[in-house]
Amino acid sequence: MPTHPCTLAEPRVSAALTRMFEAAARDDEIAARLWSGPDDRESLTAEELADAAQEIYMPVSADGGKLLYNLIRAIKPSNVVEFGTSYGISTLHLAAAVRDNGTGQVITTEMSRTKAASARETFAATGLDDVITVLEGNALQTLAALRQPVDFLFLDGWKDLCLPVLQLLEPRIAPGTLVVADDVDLPSLGPYLDHVRDTANGYHSVTFPVEDGLEISCCL
Repeated sequence: MPTHPCTLAEPRVSAALTRMFEAAARDDEIAARLWSGPDDRESLTAEELADAAQEIYMPVSADGGKLLYNLIRAIKPSNVVEFGTSYGISTLHLAAAVRDNGTGQVITTEMSRTKAASARETFAATGLDDVITVLEGNALQTLAALRQPVDFLFLDGWKDLCLPVLQLLEPRIAPGTLVVADDVDLPSLGPYLDHVRDTANGYHSVTFPVEDGLEISCCL
């Protein structure tokens, strides 16, 4: 059995996660201040929406993050791809698992310059920056240049873009690869869920009931 401690428990990592989860607890309050209803967002482009929401953390849940860590530890993927860094809570869980595996890298995407800059500072402060690459900009553009196989995919950006991002990367996803999406309770994720829950599209899916739900899909 390995004797080194779990990277998630390393003081710099655990302190960063605690700080960010505490900040994320104010997400609903900030969102209510920014928008009175969904109509306030419908007229915005993805770039405008990212800029408007730069104060909102939109994190994976604590238990969802632990699940991601365990999946990466078990699978030991070489290339972990994440759509939607935000401030980096989920990225830290993915990168901690990669570091504890002793192999692999995390490629993550973020449209907001403010969030990308803050996430990079956090990754450097936790000592995990050497296994993380942040692609800043529209994920449909930055991930189009990806040449590596995708060995694990986590989708947690704007929900209406999850299906386009998946379809963009499908040529690089081999059978047996896990694709995980957060927030199954959000209506805007519906087209994505319809796609991965239909075995005719080449996936077998199960919903993990934590917080707003994680959809775990295995490429067949």
